Amino acid sequence: MNLVPFDYVILRAAPRIQRGEFVNVGAVLYCRSLDFLGAAWDVDPDRLKALDPAVDVDVVCASLEHIRQICAGDPDGGPAAATRIGERFRWLAAPRSTVVHPSPIHSGLTSDPTADLDRLVDAFVR
Repeated sequence: MNLVPFDYVILRAAPRIQRGEFVNVGAVLYCRSLDFLGAAWDVDPDRLKALDPAVDVDVVCASLEHIRQICAGDPDGGPAAATRIGERFRWLAAPRSTVVHPSPIHSGLTSDPTADLDRLVDAFVR
């Protein structure tokens, strides 16, 4: 098994960003060696509503879908989706004050980035 490095961020939803409270909702994994950039998520509306009963879960899900479009290089993802794969990851990993924002960047080793993306969601989101 040939292991190669990858970087990832955990996606966090902050229904009321000014309070600094968040719920992990997904992950983005980038593996330069395997030319892989992917996002996966699992949104639990009850967990979000525990932080803000008025949260618009559809807005959170739309934000996550936009992240998926950027990862895939889908033109619907806007200008960021048109950049090279490494630039897309750096754009997604940049700190921002939005409803869905990234954690700091973490690293690991993989031979199967798709499986490791699922593992990250299982470990940090579900």
